Amino acid sequence: MSATDAAATIDLETATPSEIRRFLRPAPVQRTVTRRSIDGTELGTVDLEPSLFGIEPNLAVLHQVVTAQLAAARSGTQSTKTRAEVRGGGTKPFRQKGTGRARAGSSRSPIWVGGGVALGPKPRSYAQKTPKKMIQLALRSALSDRASQGRVALVDTWAFGIPSTKGAIAALTALGVSGRVLVVLGEEDGYADRSFGNLPEVQTIMAGELNAYDILVNDWLVFTDETLPGGDRDGVITGSVAAAEAAAAAAAEAYDSGAEEFVAAEGSGTADADADADADTAADTAAEADAGEEGAGS
Repeated sequence: MSATDAAATIDLETATPSEIRRFLRPAPVQRTVTRRSIDGTELGTVDLEPSLFGIEPNLAVLHQVVTAQLAAARSGTQSTKTRAEVRGGGTKPFRQKGTGRARAGSSRSPIWVGGGVALGPKPRSYAQKTPKKMIQLALRSALSDRASQGRVALVDTWAFGIPSTKGAIAALTALGVSGRVLVVLGEEDGYADRSFGNLPEVQTIMAGELNAYDILVNDWLVFTDETLPGGDRDGVITGSVAAAEAAAAAAAEAYDSGAEEFVAAEGSGTADADADADADTAADTAAEADAGEEGAGS
């Protein structure tokens, strides 16, 4: 979108810089991926979620998040001894004057051989604080980068009856992926994890642990129907979402039928009540008439 189009919608004089950047940001791109079986048979196409796979990658956020992730992975356990921690050096090496040498108070000074280390490393944490929204944006940027290159593959399920490295190699060949591959697995893909474990160019990761760094260091991403984020199988929602929607529809239908029965029952009950009221009124009128006749006769 150009600045002219933005000016037609927002006031550039009063808008904040963040609002202007947000308005000038390009719209997400709709991308698709071919869904295949483990033997390479095409099962149709799937629309990828534009907000996850179709945005323009933010390189600055990617750099900051990956740097923070690599820093947090450092152990930070290196340590050196200061002059206070080195053993020895308790006495003055030689007298203060008369030797022609520089003054020295300890043989464990940092300038002496065998002395302590000045300003050396100590155990510490290298972790950096990164906002959650930046981490999420970096993940979406990495996914969009691989999707823009056409390096996202989708398989319906990993149908491994037993762990098989040969079967894993055949599956990757049928999917047409090569180089470094990141296979995103679900909770029930234990055999697949074992099958890909002996392949040095293949990295497996759980869907809940997906991150920007692991995506960027691999050439291909391979998802399943279960692990594809924001997936839509040819317009048909599968899995627990479909079950939840079916249950909701059944509950709504039961409620509608129950409401109709309640209305019918309420209507019949109203009619019965009206009939009873009319009968009571007639009985009261007859009783009053009998009382009046008795009074007249006496």
